[in-house]
Amino acid sequence: MKRILIPVAILAVGFALAAMIVATGPTLVSQPPQDNAPRVRVWQASAQSVRLTTTAHGTVLPRTESDLIPEVAGRVVDVAPALVSGGFFRRDDVLLKIDTLDYELSLEQAKAALASAASELENAERAHVRQLDLHKRQLTSDAQVDDALNRFQLAQARLRESQARLKRAQRDLQRTSVLAPYDGRVRSEQVDVGQFVNRGVPFARIYATDVAEVRLPIHDAELAFLDLPLDGTAQAPSAQPMVKLRATFAGRQHVWDGRIVRTEGELDPKTRMINVVARVDEPYRMEGDRPPLAVGLFVEAEIIGTEAEDVFVLPRSAVQADNQVYIVRADDTLEFRDIDIMRTVGESVYVTGGIDAGEVISLSTVNNAIDGMRIRRTEVSSVANAPANEGIGS
Repeated sequence: MKRILIPVAILAVGFALAAMIVATGPTLVSQPPQDNAPRVRVWQASAQSVRLTTTAHGTVLPRTESDLIPEVAGRVVDVAPALVSGGFFRRDDVLLKIDTLDYELSLEQAKAALASAASELENAERAHVRQLDLHKRQLTSDAQVDDALNRFQLAQARLRESQARLKRAQRDLQRTSVLAPYDGRVRSEQVDVGQFVNRGVPFARIYATDVAEVRLPIHDAELAFLDLPLDGTAQAPSAQPMVKLRATFAGRQHVWDGRIVRTEGELDPKTRMINVVARVDEPYRMEGDRPPLAVGLFVEAEIIGTEAEDVFVLPRSAVQADNQVYIVRADDTLEFRDIDIMRTVGESVYVTGGIDAGEVISLSTVNNAIDGMRIRRTEVSSVANAPANEGIGS
């Protein structure tokens, strides 16, 4: 009997424990299926007026640059302190003096020759008048009158020649002092006191400091956004596009204002680039702690172009393949829409067509997206608050 009751008791206890475990176990609660729709950043489209700009880079160059060339030969007796590389000078400053002794002697010789020619002309004139008087009284022949007239005309020619030689001697003497043709700066020089300089051989290179220019290469497509005449017609200064030149100097960034004054005449057939020329007046004028706009400085130029109306500015991440965007419908589904892109600058895309104000645009890229796909929205106040992303999986 014991052999029968013990197994039965063990089974009863086991069933009791199992029943207790089942009775005290967790209760399953039914839940709705999880929403796997991708979450995207969305923005309600609003048009705006934008001022279009173009960015280019270039090097500051002088508008006027010249070689200093002596017009007379001689030994250098004096060099101005400003005639050194980097030296500044004013217009009509004496930069170089050449020994004047030979030219002073030539001037005295020219004066003496002129006095002699004047005396000869006076004698020839009196002789001619005397021959004419004798001819009237039939006391001389026609040949003698003609001979007196010929001597008189030769004396006149010699006088004019002597006057020209005198002017040349005076001019050569003046040219022993080399004057600065404008306010400027010395780029390089190769002359010193005691050196012999020859006529026509340059001894220094200088440039003007009244105006600086920057040649800025831009793509020909960018000309559509700049108000520049392409036929060479001159613009009034007030109509010339503004340009801001930026450069880092001595560890700080500085800005200079200028204007686009012209386009160069040739388009590079390989790069499709054309050079526009920016001009800055008084580049060496100091303003506060801003340094001068020195020749050779590499600058970034922001050219202020035309103003465009009713433009939608989107981040590059909002533009999908084939120039499309995702329009988010009211029921949170996607619609593919073709758009008209005016231009792309950096991470901003300027759109002029295909979007209506008030429509909701996805600013995110959705992987494997299809027309009509459901999404979940994350509202942003502006496109500036929607950083680019690598894409959201479906």
